[in-house]
Amino acid sequence: MTLSIYSASVPVFTRLLTNLLAILEKAEAYAKERKIDLDYLLNDRLAPDMFSLKRQVQNATDHAKFAVSRLAGRPAPSWPDTEATFDELKARVQKALDYLKTFSEADLAGTDDKDVPVRINGEERTLKGDAYFLGRALPNFYFHLTTAYAILRKNGVPIGKGDYLG
Repeated sequence: MTLSIYSASVPVFTRLLTNLLAILEKAEAYAKERKIDLDYLLNDRLAPDMFSLKRQVQNATDHAKFAVSRLAGRPAPSWPDTEATFDELKARVQKALDYLKTFSEADLAGTDDKDVPVRINGEERTLKGDAYFLGRALPNFYFHLTTAYAILRKNGVPIGKGDYLG
């Protein structure tokens, strides 16, 4: 069986972003029940030099949208990083899910060998589609998604592996 970039991207991003929506719902409900300041959760981070929860969610959605856009040769939509509430973060995740629905298998067919321009550490580079997807886009998506999960878990939100994986 040959795995296509489409089957490794759009359905995976969709499943995990859908799970992220549910996790954010649980976190918001938990915080309200325990009278935890929602702004505290949104701005918490695992370490002082790491991004906050809201930035982790923004970056996860960005990596999903940029991955499929770059591979398909489409300009990615611009979403300002202005979310300041759980509702706004959930809307951003939903916007990413809606955007992913606009891609078909044909849009990403043959992109494993396509030249993909990217900026890495401020430097313009070109990577082959498979190297970009497997070595940059997918690991970055998982990193930010996992870090968002870890921030919430650290704060006592009752979520587990089943919530993450769905």
